[in-house]
Amino acid sequence: MTTFTRHYAHWPEGLPKTFPVPRESVYENLARCAALHPERAAIHYYGTEISYGELKRDTDALAGWLQQRCGVRRGDRVLLYLQNSPQFVISYYAVLRADAVVVPINPMNLADELRHYIEDADTAVAIAGQELEERVAAQSALKHVIYAAYSDYLRERTDLPLPDFVRAPARSRSWKDAVGAGLAPGPHLAQPEDLAVMPYTSGTTGKPKGCMHTHSSVQATTVVYLQWRGSGDGAVVLSPLPMFHVTGMQAGMNGPICKGATLVIMSRWDRDCAAKLIERRRITNWSAITTMLVDFLSSPDLERYDLSSLKVLGGGGAAMPEALAKKLEDVFGLPYVEGYGLSETMAPTHINPPQRPKRQCGGIPIFNTDARVIDVEKMSELKVNEVGEIIVSGPQIFRGYWKQPEATAEVFLQYDGQRFFRTGDLGYYDEDGYFFITDRLKRMINASGFKVWPAEVEALLYGHPAIQEACVIGAPDGYRGETVKALVVLKKGKTIEAKDITDWARDKMAAYKVPRVVEFVEQLPKTPTGKILWRELQEKERRK
Repeated sequence: MTTFTRHYAHWPEGLPKTFPVPRESVYENLARCAALHPERAAIHYYGTEISYGELKRDTDALAGWLQQRCGVRRGDRVLLYLQNSPQFVISYYAVLRADAVVVPINPMNLADELRHYIEDADTAVAIAGQELEERVAAQSALKHVIYAAYSDYLRERTDLPLPDFVRAPARSRSWKDAVGAGLAPGPHLAQPEDLAVMPYTSGTTGKPKGCMHTHSSVQATTVVYLQWRGSGDGAVVLSPLPMFHVTGMQAGMNGPICKGATLVIMSRWDRDCAAKLIERRRITNWSAITTMLVDFLSSPDLERYDLSSLKVLGGGGAAMPEALAKKLEDVFGLPYVEGYGLSETMAPTHINPPQRPKRQCGGIPIFNTDARVIDVEKMSELKVNEVGEIIVSGPQIFRGYWKQPEATAEVFLQYDGQRFFRTGDLGYYDEDGYFFITDRLKRMINASGFKVWPAEVEALLYGHPAIQEACVIGAPDGYRGETVKALVVLKKGKTIEAKDITDWARDKMAAYKVPRVVEFVEQLPKTPTGKILWRELQEKERRK
């Protein structure tokens, strides 16, 4: 077996090449920190601090309620439909404490989209933000719902800008009743290979698929973030990236909790609020996406704030443009350290070495991770600077797609004596062993860090009474990186404006999936068997 080692020459100084994955549940990270530092601030939420001791207490109480009042058993799936908040963190760890499986859902998803997750995951229990009650109430499959009012954890007056849904008073007592009952959970039985988290992703079928992650695969990247970046005790982490997504989940929640750091949680991105929090809470670590940083740097008041506490700045999802990377270094005096990963890999498989990062680069394979580049037709390994599909093997790789054995089989291959995951991304590695992403085999649009699956949007567009056919592609966008474009063939005799389709779509799908650009065409190019040639349309769009 030949392991890829070219990158070892640039390994972070003082770190071992391998790192043991904890053989305990993810919940145990919280329990350990609460035992060691019960008074330390675990969460800072718009001026209110929650200690590790209180975080564990509320987590255990909610776990007891889930087991005793909601009937949650080992291996059951529990839906989290929440904004970033103390309740998200508590709910996440409570589900794990109850030996169940977290199913985190984007709160932007509307009722019809939500129904798929509930039915596919076979879940009867959900924890949701009260602002989402109307969508949740339409789901007949749910037997138990706990509604959270984010204002329950606002105990101190603050001049920080608060989103309206955070400020809103509680409309029910379901969260307070659940936590306040103080019910003790049963013995914690979860094992390393039990399912822990099931984030959803999608593909060419258009239906999102659950990625089965065990406690072990989650731990494999949980221990990486702060360890790799050299952040020790006392880290203060700004957490604005959505925690339902694996990057925000690991970089903004699980990784910091594992190290006993303080999470400074933002429920909604606000550049002025972020600047104030960096200054007041002396933020040391921030993982951010490109669009977030573009907005932050465009603030006319940025020079008013002391941002000198920041020591680590990084992220992923889309390559950082050169001009923006230079401006970030001017403002922060720090390099933007990029990484690469997927929902199937629980975030990173690659991160740039903090002492020697490269721009527009996914980085080098992290602890215990083997990555190769292969010729997708010959299934043979490629050499330096040759573009092919990136495949990875490591402890962070998911176990497969929930209830989808055929889709699972398609993304794994045996190579060089190991089981590799086919990322579906095209790229290459350079002479130093750094990996660069050039294109996608999978059909996906990356809009401001949100993954949009064209087939899913197309399936919803076909519900429009005037649409005969639709093909969704990514269009270049100076702010979002990519935006969603729909090429539409109208039914015979139908006349409609592009704005009408966009407005209609806003009521049917999450805002980030809505086609911002609609182009009417007479016909769509197809194969002899009738399949729409989406790649041809995508390439034509990129040449414009």
